[in-house]
Amino acid sequence: MPTRLKRYYGAQHLHFITCSCYHRRRWLASVRRRDLFLRVLEQVRKRYGFVVVGYVVMPEHIHLLISEPQKSDPSRVMQAVKQGFARRVLRRLTKRQRNAQQELFSNTPEHVWQHRFYDFNVWSERKQVEKLRYMHRNPVKRALVMEPDQWPWSSFRSYYYGEPGVVRINQWSDLKMKIRKVA
Repeated sequence: MPTRLKRYYGAQHLHFITCSCYHRRRWLASVRRRDLFLRVLEQVRKRYGFVVVGYVVMPEHIHLLISEPQKSDPSRVMQAVKQGFARRVLRRLTKRQRNAQQELFSNTPEHVWQHRFYDFNVWSERKQVEKLRYMHRNPVKRALVMEPDQWPWSSFRSYYYGEPGVVRINQWSDLKMKIRKVA
């Protein structure tokens, strides 16, 4: 990872975010954990006031396409999502599971997520469609399902069938215009 990572916030672009589990471990491999991740994402969406344009939760990584939040910035949003999920998952591990995992990893503290995340500014409609297609095809490409609508942990069904999911998609009316203070 670069040490001088530059993020571009404040231009009201969408952000295509990719975040991997620590050492690509499959922390999101179970239905229960993928469902938990979506609940955490929705809680953070409400708290920070941003629009989720699209998402997919894979066994060892996630992709999000989000607006800039009303409160704070995408980095803070990702911190809240990652911490909220990790705390709940680690709390649920039994003592026996923790001990077995610590032995495998030389008593290092348990990590769920890689320290950083990849953020690509999406400034055009063409790029937005490209990123949504990429996300929605990801489970098919990885041979987890035959068709995108068979993977319930993505925004595909919201787009294709109009189904409401755990995470509210395209709630642009929730945003309020930001007015910058003149110095």
